[in-house]
Amino acid sequence: MTTSDDSDDANLLARHFEEYRSHLRSVGYRMLGSFSEADDAVQETWLRLNRTDPDGIDNLGGWLTTVTARVCLDMLRSRAARREDSLDTHLPDPLVSAADDVDPEQEALLADSVGLALLVVLDTLAPAERLAFVLHDMFAVPFDDIAPVVGRSSAAARQLASRARRRVQGAEATPDPDPGRQRAVVDAFLAAARDGDFDGLVAVLDPEVVLRADVGAGGRGVSQEVHGAADVARQALLFRGAGAAPRPVVVNGAPGTLTVAGGFPRALVAFTVRNSRITHIHVLADPDRLAALDLPTD
Repeated sequence: MTTSDDSDDANLLARHFEEYRSHLRSVGYRMLGSFSEADDAVQETWLRLNRTDPDGIDNLGGWLTTVTARVCLDMLRSRAARREDSLDTHLPDPLVSAADDVDPEQEALLADSVGLALLVVLDTLAPAERLAFVLHDMFAVPFDDIAPVVGRSSAAARQLASRARRRVQGAEATPDPDPGRQRAVVDAFLAAARDGDFDGLVAVLDPEVVLRADVGAGGRGVSQEVHGAADVARQALLFRGAGAAPRPVVVNGAPGTLTVAGGFPRALVAFTVRNSRITHIHVLADPDRLAALDLPTD
């Protein structure tokens, strides 16, 4: 029989959990690069909390963070097994806002640390490396707390994070700190593409720029990666004058564009600008995924 005290305790626990929901979703998104999977991980954490005696939890925030990370680790391992034979280019879920109207509720997910280019790099890490890097470098979780989650010693967990950090730094996925300067470089790229100015395109592209296009199963064209300033510039010119003009948006805190035609989103493009050159271009043209995103309507 459920008593009034039991009901009060359950309501209090639910209120405490809701206080951490946004934080846990941020952990899940950084770990998984997927909003729906992050929500699934948070829901599983709530179910595990309900099966646990709260009196045995000394630090609820820390407990919830590590449990969410453990759930995400299992999901990453399962995902790796499913994708090991896939050669398709797949982009993480983007977070999109109007260029002049960033929703305050999205600020936690719009930090520099979750730029789309970084999420792509994180997708290349082994699951345990990603967990160690995300928890320690993004959420300041001590290695002593990370170690039991990955089933290793604190020293080994530190090594996992170190290897991941080197991969991230080597990929140059962190953008310039000035959003205005980032947008100016992207505007120069768009103007050169519109004018058919090949040399102008190459001038704002990093020599080692990478373009990744994810068109999904129902998109037009093929998912692909294009490397190098000249080849990326040629690719940009192929789409010159095709369809409606793109409008500026913010994608994971960085400049981007959204193309809408016939009332439907056709392409979302995110740019990473580093040292005043574009180092990464990510194109999402999967119609099913675009339709599921919360996109600016103006």
